[in-house]
Amino acid sequence: QVQLVESGGGLVQAGGSLRLSCAASGSIATINTMGWYRQGPGKQRELVAAITSGGIINGIKNYADSVKGRFIISRDNAAKNTVYLQMNSLKPEDTAVYYCNLAQGTRAYWGQGTQVTVSS
Repeated sequence: QVQLVESGGGLVQAGGSLRLSCAASGSIATINTMGWYRQGPGKQRELVAAITSGGIINGIKNYADSVKGRFIISRDNAAKNTVYLQMNSLKPEDTAVYYCNLAQGTRAYWGQGTQVTVSS
């Protein structure tokens, strides 16, 4: 089993910044992808950003078009099972519950979610 614990959500004004963290523990494979998804009010869950770990695909990042140039995903080199999402220039449309995700093999695991609210 894998457990994901998120932190760092909150309320921020438009143009501000927030940093989300997600720590994974349990049976984690060497090759995996960790990322952030979000679900806004009345919307489907969507990928925000993801980063790979292990093997020849190590460190590959993927971003949703809506956050490119504003959000940065990273992994802790010392503790590779921790992923961060630095969110800059936040917009009201970034308001959502943000979920941490870890995918390995054929399985995917989710955190409990953290609320991010951006006021205009």
